Amino acid sequence: MCADCGCSITGHTHEHSHEHHHGSSEEHQKAHGHLHDNPQLNDAKTISVIQKILDKNDHEAKHNREHLEKNGVLGVNLMSSPGSGKTTILEYLADVADFKYGVVEGDLETSRDADRLKAKGIEAHQIQTGSACHLDAFMVHKALHHIDLNKIDVCFVENVGNLVCPASYDVGTHLNIVLVSIPEGEDKIAKYPVMFRQADLILFTKTDLLPYFNYDIEKEKETARKLKPNVDMLEVNINDIESIKNIASWIEFKRKMR
Repeated sequence: MCADCGCSITGHTHEHSHEHHHGSSEEHQKAHGHLHDNPQLNDAKTISVIQKILDKNDHEAKHNREHLEKNGVLGVNLMSSPGSGKTTILEYLADVADFKYGVVEGDLETSRDADRLKAKGIEAHQIQTGSACHLDAFMVHKALHHIDLNKIDVCFVENVGNLVCPASYDVGTHLNIVLVSIPEGEDKIAKYPVMFRQADLILFTKTDLLPYFNYDIEKEKETARKLKPNVDMLEVNINDIESIKNIASWIEFKRKMR
């Protein structure tokens, strides 16, 4: 994990935070058992430092949401393991979505994902986090100044590929979409419950590969519903354009509901 958050308290090089979206610091600490399992984090002074960082991020996330709302933009945080299809889905949405959107891209290195989106005519700004395994509200705040919010209806934040830390960071969006791909294998939802409890929508991606994997998708859906009974779920593969249209319809519905 990165050296800039509670995963490794040895160095806070940025004003990062671990605030759970709509959650308390106690919930956050439970979600990240490092605070209790790691001797470095199991003292009052250290927890106090972390709490101050959490509070700063929470404040910045609130500011980001207000900034988006002022411009009539819906913020959507995309989270998943690396390679689950976040960028590819964003590319394909450009061909079917009725809404206009921009993307804040998060990766440790390179601008490849942002370049792919720009090639599709999508406004995108790349954040290179270096060693940080997540985006935080401060990073997203800076990136928003590079996106013309007057020209878009939705702003996606494509988070760093990781099923742990991004689940606990409120970056200032309104909705969380979590992707889980068939090649990852069963049990990701059970192994990473914090991530999937944050989801407003779960996308099961690369479902055209189901015949080639021992993957019980209905069982995985049941696991997800135990974690969050009201979560929405969609099956997606890029060879089925209707499945991409279903994502666009879900987002458009949420946008109009605001």
